[in-house]
Order: sequence, then structure tokens, then C-alpha cells
Amino acid sequence: MHTRWAVLPVLAGLTSGLLTGCGSGGGDSGGSGSSVVMGMSDDVLATDPASGYDPGSWLLFNNVFQSLLAFPKGGTEPEPEAAKECAFTDTQARVYKCTLKDGLQFSNGDALTSEDVKFSFDRMLKINDPAGPAIMFPMLDKVETPDAKTVVFRLKVPDATFPSKLASGAGSIVDHSQYDGDALRKDDKAVGSGPYRLDSFGKDEAVFSVNPHYKGSAETKNSGVTLKFFHGEQADLKDALVHGEVDIAYRGLTAGAVADIEKQDDSSGIEVIEGSSAEVQHLVFNMDDPVAGKLGVRKAIAYLLDRDALIRNVYEDTATPLYSIIPAGITGHNTAFFDTYGARPSKAKAAAALHADGITGKVKLTLWSTPSRYGPATDQELKAIAAQLNASGLFTADVKSVAYDQYEKDVAKGKYGVYVKGWVPDYPDADNFTSPFFGKGNVLSNHYTNSTITGSLIPRTAAESDRAATTPEFARLQKIVADELPVLPVWQAKQYAVVRDGVYGLEYCLDASTVFRFWELSKG
Repeated sequence: MHTRWAVLPVLAGLTSGLLTGCGSGGGDSGGSGSSVVMGMSDDVLATDPASGYDPGSWLLFNNVFQSLLAFPKGGTEPEPEAAKECAFTDTQARVYKCTLKDGLQFSNGDALTSEDVKFSFDRMLKINDPAGPAIMFPMLDKVETPDAKTVVFRLKVPDATFPSKLASGAGSIVDHSQYDGDALRKDDKAVGSGPYRLDSFGKDEAVFSVNPHYKGSAETKNSGVTLKFFHGEQADLKDALVHGEVDIAYRGLTAGAVADIEKQDDSSGIEVIEGSSAEVQHLVFNMDDPVAGKLGVRKAIAYLLDRDALIRNVYEDTATPLYSIIPAGITGHNTAFFDTYGARPSKAKAAAALHADGITGKVKLTLWSTPSRYGPATDQELKAIAAQLNASGLFTADVKSVAYDQYEKDVAKGKYGVYVKGWVPDYPDADNFTSPFFGKGNVLSNHYTNSTITGSLIPRTAAESDRAATTPEFARLQKIVADELPVLPVWQAKQYAVVRDGVYGLEYCLDASTVFRFWELSKG
């Protein structure tokens, strides 16, 4: 049986001051419900918030650690969590002050004070782990602690999205007495103040229990969660669900498996829960590559890409075509790539683009893939794209797939001309779909620069506290990117979890904030 839950309303905008309101006092840490077993094919790459910058790690951080702010279920505007209130204290969005709640404690009973908040941010920036979230805070100048309950963030440049960054996994607060200020923790343990404590972490599973010292907005509806890792083995994850070894399958079932389950009748005892998602995937072009660096080649690919066929044949309608750098549901979304290149493939326009660049023969091209990080269908998707290019008679394209570690090293060295990048947002704002891609030190490593984007559009949009007012400038940015084509948007994911009968609360775990809330899960 397929259950389609109504997605909670998305809240837009950003207020300059955030205060706790009704229903956000001390959370229920009783954990009276049954424990829940969840399986996923993603790995959790880190238990230390100074290192992890992947979906699996942030799932752990969002449940074991607190941030000053948090995203409410169904919302995109941060609300107080460890903080009682937060606000910009100047008109330039450069000084952000938070006051902590009374009586905060870590899972080991240690008091949480402003010293721990400062330590957490200073430590993350000092370690500056290549696989960590320090890249999100180039604007942070220093953190001050006037007293035990007050934290003041001073920024180098205005950043109205700073509250959203604090509300992400990157804002996790650690116990200063339990972590080295100069090095990552290596023992696979974690001490946080979130709704759950990490009891154990191993190769194949992590065990979480309710944190009795937690004081925040979450109300736990279970007595604990066991997270089982299937290390990319999607078939094993499906079998575990079917045979009752896990209650929930999250992140990793193939599109075919989801489609098969949706077709089953009520007697199967399994449901597919669908929520909103801002996860996207792009083709990335190395602007220094002798082939992909030619605008005519990039335009030809844009004119030939048939997104609808990919969604239908590869993803079986578990994603939607994307014609924007900023996905649907996020302020700033538009259809710049649809407007420029259309939705239907055009061999004539592709040939004209190549001819305009002086290219007359077939273009030889390799598309590079790494399915272990970007999903089980990535290889199949790129092979389908290569087939679309080859069917035009204008390309001779093939696909090569490599392990993620090698893939990232080769991308950084500029070895690939065309490659795939997936993106799960750190926070639900257009800034997080543009600044990391086109700003200084961006994550794409594709040698693309545009002074209008980096010198004007990104700084101006970051400084604007009225996020809706940024739409015209984000539209201009996307028009530039559509014309110059350093990346080509392909699809936006739909977010799914598959559950056995008697498991509830998944509709509050699948929204554009990408926060999977263990505490909302219950088992009858």
C-alpha cells in the first residue's frame, strides 16, 4: 500500500529576532514508547561534528547534539533550541547574540554553557577538516562569551543566513571537557546535549537511547533507535525490511524497489512514505578541460539532455526534472535552464551550438560517475545520458565509474571533464545552493569563476534579511549560470522512507530541512 502524506507547509522568510514560544520548553525525555530499528545504505562517516559533512553523519548530529537553533518540522525558518532567544543586534547582520536556556546539560551530566558553544566553533574552525563543515563559516570572525549564558558571534561580512547555518548540523555543540580542541575524536563516541545519546557505534550498527538530561523542544515518542548500516547493499536493505529485521528503510532503496513496494496491496504490511526534498543532482563541467571547457560542447549537452526520459526510465518517477540551480520549494527557484534550452531535446540546436564553436566532428566525451555516494542509480543514469548524446550522432560518449575516495581526488586534480555532483542542503535557503557552488573555495572544483556572482550577487543576497527580496538577484545569478553552463541541473529528488505497519511519525522526518527527527518515530 502506498500512503502519501500531506506535506507540512513550508515557512518562508527570516526574522531578526528569535524567541522561544509555546510548546518549545523542556522536551519529554521519558522515552515511553518502543524502540525502533532503522536501516539505510548510507554510511555514517563521522561521529565528531568537526568532521562529518555527509547525510549519514548529519543524521547522527541532529539527534545526538543540540544547536542553538533548530528547524521545526515542516519549516525552513530556524527556531530556538539550546538558545532561549537569538537576534542580530545591529542593522548590518554582522553581530548575532544568543542567550542560552537555563539548566542545559550534556548526556554525561556536565553543564552546557557559553564556553562550550565558543569551544565548538573555535575547534571546528581550527581543525578545519577537509571533510568537515568549517567551509560553511568563512564569515565568522570570532565568538565572544560575556557570561555563562550569552554568546556573541561577530561576522566579517553581513550574513542574514547565519541563523540557518547555526541550525544545521554544523552548529552542533560539544562538551569542551570531552573533546580535544586541536584534533578530531577517534573513538567513535559522542557527548552531546540532544534528544538522544549514542550508546554504541560499530561497523554495522549504531545504538541510540533517550538522553535523560535533554532540555529542548523535541518530545521523544520512542525509547531508542537502532540504526543498521547496509553499506550500499540496497537489495539487502529491502530484504531486511520485508523480513521484519528493520522497521524503516531510509536512504538507499533503489527506485525500482520503491516502485515495486508501491504496487503491492495492503496485505504486504509495508508502506511507502513520501515527503518533500531539496536534494538535487547536477552534471558538472570542468571549465579547463579541452573538451568540456568549450561552451559549444556544454550547450549541445544541455540541448540534448532528456530529463523526462531519465526520470521515467531510470528513476521510475521517484525524482522530478530540475531546470534551476535552486530547487522547487526554496525561495529563488525559477526555470532558467528550461527557458534557455527547453524541455525537449533538439539535435538541430545542439548541432548549431557545436558549429558556432567551430566543432565539426563527433565529440568524444567521458562521463564520470561514483554511485557509492550519489545513489544506486547514478551509473545507470549517466549511461542513459551518454546514450542520449550518442543517439544524436554528434557525440561519442562513454561512462566510467570509480570509488568515491578516488573520485574526489581526481575531481580536485581536474582529471575529469564531465562528472556528477549530488547535493543535500545544509540549510533550506537559496544561498546554500549557490554560494557553495560558485563562491570562493567552492565544492565543485571545476575552475569556474564569475566576478559578478562572487563580487556582487552572492554578497548582496547573503546580506538581505528579507529572503523573499533576494529573488530578483538569484534569478540574475541563475541566468548567468544558464548562459555560461559550468553546471547543468538534472533532477530534484523526492524523499522516501519505507516502513512496516505500526510505525508512525515518518511524515515529520521528511521535509526540505533534511533533518531526520528520531524523536518523532513511534512503534505500536
